[in-house]
Amino acid sequence: MAKHNETGKLGEEIAQRYLLKEQYNILELNWRWGKGEMDIIAKKEDLLIFIEVKTRTTNTFGHPEEGISEKKQNLMYELASEYMYTINYEKEFRFDVIAIVLEPGLEIKHFEDAFFPHW
Repeated sequence: MAKHNETGKLGEEIAQRYLLKEQYNILELNWRWGKGEMDIIAKKEDLLIFIEVKTRTTNTFGHPEEGISEKKQNLMYELASEYMYTINYEKEFRFDVIAIVLEPGLEIKHFEDAFFPHW
């Protein structure tokens, strides 16, 4: 496995532990549809939350959350729409980002309601 894939997998594991500690109910991990993948789908109370996890070893080349382009946001919206259609969900939802930096010390930032895709 390539180093960046290992870093991403570690970040997703850290995010899962964080979410469980914060009382989120994780419904899906790495949910795939078509050519896309949603890192985490969770619920907190009655709110469905689609979560993108971005992990970097250091902040040397910028913060992880800066790596979420408009194209990625629109893909997440398409995936979320398909997931909600599949489970017949018609209530509130949001998109979160969990940004993780591994060194020099573990840093986790949770951006709730981080964006709504541009259409």
